[in-house]
Amino acid sequence: MAETIQKGDELGRVLVQVQNDLSQLRKRLGRIDQDGTLDVQALDEAISRTEDGIKNRAEEYLKTVNKQVLTLPIIEHLEKKAVTVAKWQPPTENIPSIAPQKYRTAGASPGEKHKAAFTMRALYNPDHPKHRDLMHQNYGLQLPDLHKKPGPTVEAQKAMSSTEAVVPIDQNRYLLPAASLCEEDKKPGLASQLRKSLLPSAANLSLVKTILIAQRQREDSNPPKMGKHQRDRRQRKDVTIAPKTIDAECSSIWATLTPPPTAASDSRLLPHGPARLMPLSSQCAPALPPAPSSRHFFSIVEGRIDPSAADFCAFKEHYFLSWNTLLEVLWQLERLLCQFAVPHALVCGDRLEALAQHGELQRGRHECLLSALENREEVLELMKQPGQRYKGAGGRRVAAVRIQACWRCYRTRTAYLHQQRRKWAARTIAVSWLLHAQLSRVRKSLQATRLRQLENYHNRGKHLATNWNHLITSKRTIIHVPSLGYCQQHRHSLRRFDILQNTQMGRLCDIRDKNVEVIYVCPVHLGEDLIHYYTHLLGLNGAIETGKPTPSNCAESFTILTPEAHQHFSSHCMCVSTLLKYSPHTLHRIKNLIQGKQAYLVTGVPHMDDLAVADELGVPVLGPEPAVAQLYGTKSGIRRLFSSSGVSIPPGHADIYTLQQLYECFAQLMTDRLEVQRWLFKMDDELGGRGTAYCDVCHVSFRLWALQEYHRHGAQTWRMAWAQEQVLRKFLEAVPALLAAHARPFDTSCYPTWSCFLEHFLRKGGVIEAYPPSDSVTCMTVDLLVEPAGGVCMLSCGDQLHGPGFLQVSGCSVPQCSVRPDVLYSICMQIGKACQERHILGHISLDLVTFLEPGTLEQQVWAVDLDLGYSNQLAMTQIMLHMTGGTLNCHAGRLEVPSPVQSNKPTARRRAPTANAPVPGTRRFAVMSSRLFHTNLSMVHYSVFFQMCKAHGIGFDIKEMEGSVFALHDSAERSSLGMVSPGSQRRTISPDLQGALLTFAQNLTVIHQEISAPNMQGETNFKDLLKNIKEVLDVITQNTNKEHKEKEKCADV
Repeated sequence: MAETIQKGDELGRVLVQVQNDLSQLRKRLGRIDQDGTLDVQALDEAISRTEDGIKNRAEEYLKTVNKQVLTLPIIEHLEKKAVTVAKWQPPTENIPSIAPQKYRTAGASPGEKHKAAFTMRALYNPDHPKHRDLMHQNYGLQLPDLHKKPGPTVEAQKAMSSTEAVVPIDQNRYLLPAASLCEEDKKPGLASQLRKSLLPSAANLSLVKTILIAQRQREDSNPPKMGKHQRDRRQRKDVTIAPKTIDAECSSIWATLTPPPTAASDSRLLPHGPARLMPLSSQCAPALPPAPSSRHFFSIVEGRIDPSAADFCAFKEHYFLSWNTLLEVLWQLERLLCQFAVPHALVCGDRLEALAQHGELQRGRHECLLSALENREEVLELMKQPGQRYKGAGGRRVAAVRIQACWRCYRTRTAYLHQQRRKWAARTIAVSWLLHAQLSRVRKSLQATRLRQLENYHNRGKHLATNWNHLITSKRTIIHVPSLGYCQQHRHSLRRFDILQNTQMGRLCDIRDKNVEVIYVCPVHLGEDLIHYYTHLLGLNGAIETGKPTPSNCAESFTILTPEAHQHFSSHCMCVSTLLKYSPHTLHRIKNLIQGKQAYLVTGVPHMDDLAVADELGVPVLGPEPAVAQLYGTKSGIRRLFSSSGVSIPPGHADIYTLQQLYECFAQLMTDRLEVQRWLFKMDDELGGRGTAYCDVCHVSFRLWALQEYHRHGAQTWRMAWAQEQVLRKFLEAVPALLAAHARPFDTSCYPTWSCFLEHFLRKGGVIEAYPPSDSVTCMTVDLLVEPAGGVCMLSCGDQLHGPGFLQVSGCSVPQCSVRPDVLYSICMQIGKACQERHILGHISLDLVTFLEPGTLEQQVWAVDLDLGYSNQLAMTQIMLHMTGGTLNCHAGRLEVPSPVQSNKPTARRRAPTANAPVPGTRRFAVMSSRLFHTNLSMVHYSVFFQMCKAHGIGFDIKEMEGSVFALHDSAERSSLGMVSPGSQRRTISPDLQGALLTFAQNLTVIHQEISAPNMQGETNFKDLLKNIKEVLDVITQNTNKEHKEKEKCADV
């Protein structure tokens, strides 16, 4: 225990020495002038010496204290307590506890224990007679003698007596004796004492945690006894002296709060005996006054705290127990407000104290500090103003640092971005070069592959041309790929492109030749119903020959395959050749099917992937080279081909790519051909009537004057340029306005306006052609086969049936009867020879128009279009020939169908025909359409559709070989189909065509009525086709009546 006391004294002496050293340093720093220098070494040595001394003594003292043996306090009976003293504990946990530790003497006797318990009970009870003596003996506290006066309550007396626990501390850190307060001084409280100068206004007050400590005198000094009046006067004198010594210390609010022990203190300041070793309970502490309801507001003006302000003094006085913790918060808040030059801030003391106690400064320092302000919004708004930080303390320095930092950041960032830009450029160049090199390698590889495929195509084509005559008479396999090799833009613009490619299922009918096997690559997946339908339809070939309704088994003669790539690229609108190219399993199966057999490939519209598929399968292609097809597949290329063949073509001009060229050519054509009423503008790469526009010249105001000039000069002179000069100049001036006002696109779904059409027309190029100058124009389609051996064969010919508009073809009647067969054959042979000279082989489709010239009434035939590839008309013709068993002689213009097979049982009057007797043939006509479109068809399944047709008598009679046959396209949408209606053999030539048209129209009308409702007509082309058939029937009726009248006149003559 003595060691503990000794260590405590040494620690006290060290703290006193630290205080003295700090005081001396403060004085030295105060004497230094502005131009003086500071002895940093002396300051560093003093601080180092102080730190080492405190550290060593503190460690020794803590070791000694930790080795003490503590005892529990004696538990007394609660009923023996007369008065319960209110418990109190300071709110801060940072104030070190100075309560003496429990001590228990080893081996204490029962008497000593009883004495210690008695002493503790006396100390706990302030009213005990020996309480004052025990406090004086054990703790050195001389409690003042207070005259007891009757008060309101005991608690109030205890609360008032607790004021003596507050003692001021002078500048020399000596404890001043608390002055005795009379009842008059006690009532107003501490504020009145400050006003009466009993306590300094800025005095540093300290409250011991549990007990009151008075100033002890030395043992060698015996203070004389003095009366109450003298003692009070002395205490008041000491208190009045305190302000003079404290003013210098209170000039700054950052004063030391806890007084350290002085060098004059000795062991007599500590309690003696066992009682001083026992910790005093908080119950023996004097009762403190209740916390006031005020929030203790004080102001910070211009970032500075006025220590002499009354509100701040009241705040400091109220929170003097936790002042050490509040100092750091106040310092940070003052510095923050000073930095931002806040003119006025009102601080709430309660929130500031709660903020300091909870230690929330580590999270969001500024926000936490500002939360203690009452005018937080105004201060925060002021702090957020631009440049406010630079108006406060050290603003110029912060601004300079900020400017330097921004400049350095900008300079570094600029250099970094420059470096990154160079690195990015280097990477971009490197990646671009690598991509260019890779693309070059791929391009070269593709060019080499395509060159190899092209060489193989030519080699196999030569072999096919050499063996063609032998091949068409021997067993062979035809691989039909109904591919439409249009450009990507056209493929995506066509509706249901995959179904459009499958409208040529009639290619399967090539198996009517016993030496032919067909492999059909289907672009869509066919259901079991369609497979069964075509199997049954193709098996009727034998039944037609024998006249028996039992179909033959022909499943081994054809194979329908669907590329597996169709599932992966269903939305990419790829042509069949491309799908087959990326379908290795289908290619492998085709290889197995044609292994050891003679085979060749028949495609649709030529495409580059046709050569890749043929090269993979190792078979020749019956078709032109894709580059040649692209050259002569445009409207301008077709005009050049027709011009070289020597056939008649419409007046016009090709290869137009500029607007000025368009105006000049159009004006020249109108001047040359004044009799033409309508001119057509056709794009080079469009198909059908989609890329066609028309303009009627009847809207030209001076056309009558131009005709007069033409008749004045005559036909021969009008060809001279000087005769046309004035009219040509007029047309050149009128053409822009004429086209802008009266030119109309034919298909407004693709090109809604003339300006849109003109933009694409000039970009892609096109031609201008004259529409036939007649009210009665007939269009024809002829399918040719340019054989590799050099021959040209006519496979089909028919008159066109138009749908909506005069350029869209919906069907045809076979054979054609608009032009003499010999004239048509001559035209076809000329065009076929021209195609053969340009290495255009395979199937081609030729479009012709015929009309009567107005002046001479001579029949004119113009070649207007040429399609390279297998046509829909040829596919439907194959179905018609397969079902009727007939032959189409295009040279003679006859469709001959064998007569029905008679019964094999001979009658008595008729002998049975011999087996080798030829069956006489009859002439027929057939009406067919490859794409009858109706949206309501998708709501009817095929089984229900055939039951409906059967109920209305729509079908095909095998014995009579007449009726209607359907060509189904798909199993999913079922919105389109094809139909063929051969005529009856019991009628004459003209009525036979009329009968075929009537049968087709009647069947089409019944189907439309069955699948349509009055409120749901659907989208269809049935009505337009029926309208055109009615017009053709009217023309046939007029021609028939005219022939009858002519015959009657001849008979009369």
